[in-house]
Amino acid sequence: MSKSLRPARLVKIVYFDEESASDLLDITAGGREVSSTEHIQERAKEAHANADAALSARLKWLSFFGASAEVAAGVKGSAVGRNILNKTISNTILTDYLDKSVDIEGVARLEGLRVTASNKSAAYMKMYAPYMSMLKLEDAPISLNGLSEMLATAKGYYELLARDNHGTARILRFNINAFRNSYGLVDLARMNLVFDAVRVGSASEGSLTMEAEMAPSDASTLPSVERLVGRAEINDTAELDVYDVILAGVMHGS
Repeated sequence: MSKSLRPARLVKIVYFDEESASDLLDITAGGREVSSTEHIQERAKEAHANADAALSARLKWLSFFGASAEVAAGVKGSAVGRNILNKTISNTILTDYLDKSVDIEGVARLEGLRVTASNKSAAYMKMYAPYMSMLKLEDAPISLNGLSEMLATAKGYYELLARDNHGTARILRFNINAFRNSYGLVDLARMNLVFDAVRVGSASEGSLTMEAEMAPSDASTLPSVERLVGRAEINDTAELDVYDVILAGVMHGS
């Protein structure tokens, strides 16, 4: 299959880490006089100006309700205007990334994976905290209502296990703020997705538990008593490749 055809087959974008993608574009364009980011900003501002003009016309109806032209301009120039500009910049970065991703070294295309949250991991808690907060558990050791907010403050990236048809596992890390179209972690397990990702290191499945994350760095590597006497499974200690995900989407026909 031709490289130029690959981006065109994406029919749904579920996740896009535009900050990481922007960094990759800048690194790729390193020797040029004008950086990729500057090109994106120029194109976004031009598109924003066109959208601004259209928005100004739409906001004229405010005067019929007693709103002055200054109020209409203020609405245009503040929240609405910023939203249009941010959306334009985001879409411009996405377009540039799709055009150039096949030429960016270090980005792997991962397909045929099923993703799940490791039991007792922060990702597992993040996925199901909203449902848990609906339950009335008087003897719960922590406040379930504040659990989701606590996790959002504690972590920016969440790790999921991804296995292919042969059972080979790897760890995919997701920026919780990079999901698009109202998707979230819980939706990933239900979809046939392709991932663009960068390998960043290695870790074991056992290291993903909240207990392991909160343990001192040296203590997390020590075997438990159960492992030493053979009373626990040891398949969670194998080192797995860790990837930071740049993009996740649905391919036509996948």
